[in-house]
Amino acid sequence: MTVSSALSSARLDRFARHIVLPEIGGAGQVALAGKHIAMIGLGGIGSPALQYLAASGIGRFTLVDADVVDASNLQRQTIFSSRDVGHGKAVSARRWLANFDDEIDAEISDKRIDPRNAHGLIASADLVLDGTDNFATRLAVSDASVTAGVPLLSAAVGRFQGQVGAFAGHLADHACYRCFVGDAFDAEDCDTCAEDGMLGAMAGWAGSFAAMQAVRVLLSGVSAFGDPQWGKIHILDGMKPGMRTLSIAKDPVCKGCGPSDA
Repeated sequence: MTVSSALSSARLDRFARHIVLPEIGGAGQVALAGKHIAMIGLGGIGSPALQYLAASGIGRFTLVDADVVDASNLQRQTIFSSRDVGHGKAVSARRWLANFDDEIDAEISDKRIDPRNAHGLIASADLVLDGTDNFATRLAVSDASVTAGVPLLSAAVGRFQGQVGAFAGHLADHACYRCFVGDAFDAEDCDTCAEDGMLGAMAGWAGSFAAMQAVRVLLSGVSAFGDPQWGKIHILDGMKPGMRTLSIAKDPVCKGCGPSDA
């Protein structure tokens, strides 16, 4: 199958700047069109990540967020406008997506994600991108990703620092997010940006970097750009500015991805 037969002339024009990149090319662009990302959280990270992933040509999204848009969100959650205040984030995100590119398929959930429903929301995805703001939810998403055999890209941001990491805990030699943070946070929320503050552009950096890493994961085995970087946590420092990378080893007794009798 040629690129021209797989993508319409309008889609070829839209993604021309991708296709001319040897590291992505036509094969990479066609692959992205067939991918499905489950986005958990549509706030400071999810908003810019969704913008760039939609722009990259991802064909399908599941958008999950139980929150409603508040005026204080508009400082960093870039898919929303004043008209969205008081409306559900998932519904507003789907509306933004339809206005941006009506060829993208999207389904939404405005239910809070937890261990009971996480598996059903992500099981059909090629990748989960978690941008939620508390450890209990992140761990529930991580455990469900392992069970469903779906890779996880986890991103977080606060004040002037962000982090983005790729996990494949369903694979024998790779860590999951729980290997990284442990079990202590299952029932504890982290500090919120309302308490600590956040530079809006910092959320944008973390979200756009997460989108770039998502494309890497999805193009693994397809193009030269496809390097999932499993177990690598990239720490973004907005004060210096700069970035450093940590490697996370698999915990052999992790209750999320270790042996069932661990």
